[in-house]
Amino acid sequence: MEGMDVLEEMGELTRRGQAFALATVVWRQPPSSSQPGARAVITADGELHGWIGGACAEPVVIREAQRVIAEGTARLLLLGTPDQFGGTVPDGMTVIPISCQSEGALEIYIEPVVPVPHLVVIGGSPMARTLASLARALGWRTDLVDGPGFVTDSADERSMVVVATQGHDDEDVLTRAVAAHPAYLGLVGSRRRGATVLGYLADRGVPQQELDRVKVPAGLDLGKTTHQEIAVAILAELVQLRASGELPGSGIGAMAGASAKPGRRKAADRSAEAVDPVCGMTVATASSRPLRHDGAEYYFCCAGCRQAFEQDPDAYIKKETRC
Repeated sequence: MEGMDVLEEMGELTRRGQAFALATVVWRQPPSSSQPGARAVITADGELHGWIGGACAEPVVIREAQRVIAEGTARLLLLGTPDQFGGTVPDGMTVIPISCQSEGALEIYIEPVVPVPHLVVIGGSPMARTLASLARALGWRTDLVDGPGFVTDSADERSMVVVATQGHDDEDVLTRAVAAHPAYLGLVGSRRRGATVLGYLADRGVPQQELDRVKVPAGLDLGKTTHQEIAVAILAELVQLRASGELPGSGIGAMAGASAKPGRRKAADRSAEAVDPVCGMTVATASSRPLRHDGAEYYFCCAGCRQAFEQDPDAYIKKETRC
């Protein structure tokens, strides 16, 4: 996968609401197998789509991309041996020593791509329209639908849903909204009205743990406010919850659990990693054949490191490793 295929994959992941990172080669030192401008998309669970380099570079890029996604901060990597860059490496760059037979080097920029929040506002009141307008001003993907137009498939576990039907089939609409298991579900109305609606749903067999997730009244408590100010209070609550990471399923880290297409290359579980004793690179044990020495197993990023170790193991084994 390369060129337009990578861009199409980015579009598909965005449509699915899945966080990912885009890795771009910005510099190479021959004879590296990659080229400037080469791109790859890496998902939060370690799938790589595209081409970013050979067996030495790929596991490092996947690992660092997962960190970029989790932290939400871009990173510029220099892959190679430190002496290839001398004292010219600018502050803020991450140098990761790798030692491969090609003796090439790469500079790779990895940036996070996080899907915009998805808000579903159900209702047709001035408050509902104001809330939808404010959310769109923030760049959120916002759907404003009336009660009959909302179905369970209108939202998912990463969505935020605000039911603002205000007495028009609240119970039926909220039942469908609960079934969507959104990251946030709020009901606009008084506490007394909310207790009546939730009690009705409980009598109809809706599990209590699902009803406990319904915020009623939706929004921050700002005291007596106008309908438009209620919209501001609800949006402020959603922004606050997202910023604090309290919305399960809507944050960056939660994207790691998104379903993946079959037949794609995945990174090994982090618990199945080892450090190459020759170059210090972290390698996936599932994709590397171990070498046993003095009762211990060692893993290598490439044949060159393995050969160097075989020729002189004591040069690379630290004293604490022998213990």
